[in-house]
Amino acid sequence: MWALDRLLRRVIRSGELIVVDPTGRERRYGQPDPDRAPVHIRIADNAAARAIALNPPLGAGEAFMDGRLVMEAGDILALLDLVTFNLRWSRDNPVRFALWRQARIAAWWDGINFERRSRRNVAHHYDLDDRLYDLFLDPHRQYSCAYWAPGITTLEAAQEAKLAHIAAKLDLKPGQKVLDIGCGWGGLARYLARVSGAQVTGITLSQAQLDYARKETARQGISGVDFQLIDYRAVTGQFDRIVSVGMFEHVGLPHYQQFFDTVERLLAPDGVALLHTIARADGPGATDPWTAKYIFPGGYAPALSQIVPAVERAWLWISDIEVLRLHYALTLKAWYDRCAAQEAAITAIHDARFYRMWMFYLAAAWCAFANDGHMNVQIQMIKRRDTLPLTRDYMGAMERALPGGAA
Repeated sequence: MWALDRLLRRVIRSGELIVVDPTGRERRYGQPDPDRAPVHIRIADNAAARAIALNPPLGAGEAFMDGRLVMEAGDILALLDLVTFNLRWSRDNPVRFALWRQARIAAWWDGINFERRSRRNVAHHYDLDDRLYDLFLDPHRQYSCAYWAPGITTLEAAQEAKLAHIAAKLDLKPGQKVLDIGCGWGGLARYLARVSGAQVTGITLSQAQLDYARKETARQGISGVDFQLIDYRAVTGQFDRIVSVGMFEHVGLPHYQQFFDTVERLLAPDGVALLHTIARADGPGATDPWTAKYIFPGGYAPALSQIVPAVERAWLWISDIEVLRLHYALTLKAWYDRCAAQEAAITAIHDARFYRMWMFYLAAAWCAFANDGHMNVQIQMIKRRDTLPLTRDYMGAMERALPGGAA
């Protein structure tokens, strides 16, 4: 326990953490904060305390999953918020230091995603029981950052606004051919086909997502949409528009050039591509080991400095970049609250350990956007410098005319 005690005394300054150690002794860390309720936890055994001290993300995540890190007052979100707030990415934070920068080499290796490995990684997360996702996602089944425009207060409205925001940036025209790389359950593809009359091809590596996308599209009677189980690197032909939302995090750093070279190859000469991805404001980093092991194997959120060079080498113009800062924090909080309200249902579908794993994942992800350097970016790309209007006015005009578009 001495190693964990030393770590917590170094980290926890603002806010109060109360820890009951394996002997029953109560230890206190930090200073009371009028804006933050004290967090009270119990560590069941010395092995759990040692694991947390040696590798905080992995050790804490596994201890919580196994019931050896027990919340006595406050929930797991409150605990992770307290810790990450004290480690927040801010120039004026004297405590700031990275807990897992030593994992960069392992993270680079984990990001080598050849086709077979990519399929396995995708199945690990997205081929879970469909009932789980229905418990907390919106009707479009958007499992990515929503767009919280002024006046939007519900997850459903924010996700529909995100679809309109993307459609406007694509400057869609009827009859155009659209490729949706990493189409998920098909919500974006269906929306684009419905509002524009474009012919949309959605591709995924998840059999479960493919089956759902096809079934739901037929149920809604939407035409002009086709879904395929295929790796983006194997796609042929040309498309007027290419969009990818929430998939780039799974590409893997060693494959960035291959990704943008593929976009350039598939994009028509006067085409438009849009990439929506998690990114980092704090520079290159590493996926924490708990997330890499249990949630997104092969996943990595890049810094813009790691994305842009590959775009440049692919001879693509970056015609627009938008940074969405706290939008994903708001989205994740909505998901977290919905899952917390569905504890019994999620536990029945899987088990209590899975439920604790899922809540740790959502809480840690929220902290990455609320306290750390994570953000979302939308990068618009073209081949020809004169493809789009010279100002952004067309985006707003088109967005306001679309279903769900922000006023």
